[in-house]
Amino acid sequence: MLLKRAFDIGGAFLALVILSIPMAFVALAVRATSKGPALYWSQRVGRDNRLFAMPKFRTMRTDTPVVATHLLGDPSQHLTPIGSFLRKTSLDELPQLWCILKGEMSFVGPRPALYNQDDLIAARTAKNVHLLLPGLTGWAQVNGRDELAIPEKVALDAEYLKRRSFLFDLRILGLTAIKVVGATGIQH
Repeated sequence: MLLKRAFDIGGAFLALVILSIPMAFVALAVRATSKGPALYWSQRVGRDNRLFAMPKFRTMRTDTPVVATHLLGDPSQHLTPIGSFLRKTSLDELPQLWCILKGEMSFVGPRPALYNQDDLIAARTAKNVHLLLPGLTGWAQVNGRDELAIPEKVALDAEYLKRRSFLFDLRILGLTAIKVVGATGIQH
């Protein structure tokens, strides 16, 4: 897994250098179109079920309840004016490159659960998925993203645990690029 970590560090550093100016524009756009900070820091569950603070560009109003998007009655009513665009393009995820550099996340792995998604955390722990570093993208993301029910998501995460390799990660990254360009499987 030394190759995976080297790829994560090199890729995240390079991406931050290349994307620093676009990220600054996104931050300014978030601030200009809604009240509150540009970044939203959420408590997420990482490797071995340890909590860490994960940043995203803020896509929701500051008074939105801290729950998974699918648990909001009508998520669109909580979005900022540019929130839907940021989610469709996955630009809201770019600050997580910092977590990859820090070693709290990887480019590929199961998406980190919110601290209060007890059902997802328990199901992943039962399948040993909690032993993995969470990812910016993952096998479940390229197979349905927000459209997946928890049992399906956990089954795909467990499949990733069994099949993980550098080549499989590269395949997932390629599929992610296709999904992002098509903006498929995203709740907004």
